[in-house]
Amino acid sequence: MAIISFLAFTLIVAIISYLATRKTNEKTSDGYFLGGRSLTAGVIAGSLLLTNLSTEQLVGLNGSAYESGLSVMAWETLAAIAMVVTALFLLPRYLKGGLTTVPQFLAKRFDVATKTITSALFLTGYVVVLLPVILYSGSLAISGMFNIPEVFNITKGQSIWLCVWGIGIIGSIYAVFGGLKAVVVSDSINAIGLLIGGLFIPIFGLLAIGDGSIMEGISILTTEHPEKFKSMGSSSDPVPFYTIFTGMMLVQLFYWGTNQQIIQRALGAKNLKEGQKGLLLGSFIKILGPLIVVLPGIIAYHMFNGNLETSDQAYPMLVAKVLPPVLLGFFAAVIFGAILSSFNSVLNSSVTLFGIDIYKQHINPKAEEGLVVKQGKRFGLLLALASMFIAPAIANAGSLFDYLQEINGIYSIPILTIIVVGYLTKRVPAIAAKVGLLSGSILYILSQFLLQPYFITKALAKASASGITDPTQLALIKSQAYFGLHYLDVMAILFVLNVFIMLVIGKINPRPEAYVQEYTKQVDITPWKYVKISGFMICVIVIGIYIYFK
Repeated sequence: MAIISFLAFTLIVAIISYLATRKTNEKTSDGYFLGGRSLTAGVIAGSLLLTNLSTEQLVGLNGSAYESGLSVMAWETLAAIAMVVTALFLLPRYLKGGLTTVPQFLAKRFDVATKTITSALFLTGYVVVLLPVILYSGSLAISGMFNIPEVFNITKGQSIWLCVWGIGIIGSIYAVFGGLKAVVVSDSINAIGLLIGGLFIPIFGLLAIGDGSIMEGISILTTEHPEKFKSMGSSSDPVPFYTIFTGMMLVQLFYWGTNQQIIQRALGAKNLKEGQKGLLLGSFIKILGPLIVVLPGIIAYHMFNGNLETSDQAYPMLVAKVLPPVLLGFFAAVIFGAILSSFNSVLNSSVTLFGIDIYKQHINPKAEEGLVVKQGKRFGLLLALASMFIAPAIANAGSLFDYLQEINGIYSIPILTIIVVGYLTKRVPAIAAKVGLLSGSILYILSQFLLQPYFITKALAKASASGITDPTQLALIKSQAYFGLHYLDVMAILFVLNVFIMLVIGKINPRPEAYVQEYTKQVDITPWKYVKISGFMICVIVIGIYIYFK
C-alpha cells in the first residue's frame, strides 16, 4: 500500500509539472533560467519553502533537536526576519537591475573577475557540500522509511548508494531538462503535501505518546523533558542564544538574500509586488517551521529513550513508527518531492551560474542563447554525477545540519560581505571585493579547520589526562577550547573584518566614478503597498515566540 501511494503521488506531480511548463520557451535565458519572468506570489512562496525545507532540514534539524531541543528553532524562525529584509532591501535592487544571477550585479558594481570568482565559489560549495548533503540526507530518509536494506537484502551502505543514484538521476531530469518553471511548479504541489504530511508526524507522535490525546502527549513531553523546551540555547548547544546576535543573522541573510538557489525564485517574479508578496508569505510559513523540523526530534527523543545510534536517525525512525502504511507512502512521496526540489533547485542554479557567468562570459561570448542553455545543461549533468559520487562519503561527517552550516561559511560570509558593501557604498573598488572574497575564505578555513581542531584536541587531551570522562563536562570543555568561539561567532568576526578591509581599501584607492545602478525596466518595480507593515508584524511574531519559550 505504501509503495502504491508513493508511486501514484510522484506520478501526479510529474504529469502536472509537464502540462504546466510545456508551452514555456526554454531556449531563451529568461525562459529556462527564470521561468520567463512570470512567477507569481504563491508559486514563489511554495518553491522557496520546498527548496529550503528538504531532508537536510527534516533529518538534520530534527536530529539536532533530538540532541539539544527547541533552541535549534533559530534556523527556522530567524529565517522569517531575513526574508523580510530581502523583500524590503535586496529584491527591489535585484529586479531594478534585471538580474538573472546575483554575481551579475558584482560584474556591474566591481568587475567581471569578481563575478567569476563568486560564481566559482558558489559552484564549488554546491558540488562539494550542498548537493551531496541533499542526496545523502534524502537517501537516509527514504532508506529508513521503506526499510530498503531489509527489503532488498543489502547493507545500509549499499542502500544509501542505491537511493543516492536514484534520486540524483530523477532530480537531474527535472532540473536539467525542465528549467526553473518545471522546478517551481513541482515545488508548489509538493509544498502543500509537505505542510500537510509534515504536520502529521508530530500529531501522530503526540497521539502515540498521549495514548490518543495530543494535549496529554504535549503534557508528558514538557513534564518529562523540560530542558528540551527552552528557546535560548546554552554555550554547549548547537545554537547558543547569543549567536543570534553574532553570525546567525548573517548566515540567514546570505541564504535568503544572496544565495542563487533561493533568490532565483524571486528573480523570476513577474514584478516586484509579486516577488515581495511571495517572500513574505514564505516568511510567515517559516515561523511554523519548528512544528515540522524541531518538535518531531523532541518526540523521537522521548519515544526512543534517547538511545538511537545517531541523532540523524531520529526523524526517519519516527516517521516509520507512527504513520500508517497508506500515509507513509504519501509522505514518502512528499519527502521524495522535497529531496528532488532541493537537489534540482541547486542544480538549476548551477546551470544558470555556469551558462550565464562562465560560458557566455569567458568561453564563448558570441554564443546564442540556445547554445548557452545547452552548454549549461551539459555542465549540470557533470555536476550531478560528481555530487552522486561524493554523497555517500558524508556518512561519517557527524551531525548533518551542523556540518552543512559550518562548511557553508567558507563562501557564504565572503559573498555576503561584498554584496552588502557593493550596495551600501559607491566608491569601493574591484580590488577590495577580490581581497574580501579571498581573505574571508582563507581566514575561515584557517580558523575552523586548522586552529580550532588543534585547540580542541589539546583541551580534550588535557581533560583525559585529568581523568574527566563525563560527556556533559567534555562537551563544555570542547565548546570553550577555542577561546569560547562558536563558528557563528567566527563568521561575525570575519564579516566585520572583511567590511573594514574593503572600506580601508576604498578610502586609499577609490574607484574613479561613483557606482550608479541603472533601471533595466525588464519588470515593474512598484512595491507592494503592505510590504512594510506585513514585514513588521512578522518580526513581532518571531520575537514573541522567543519570549514565550524563554
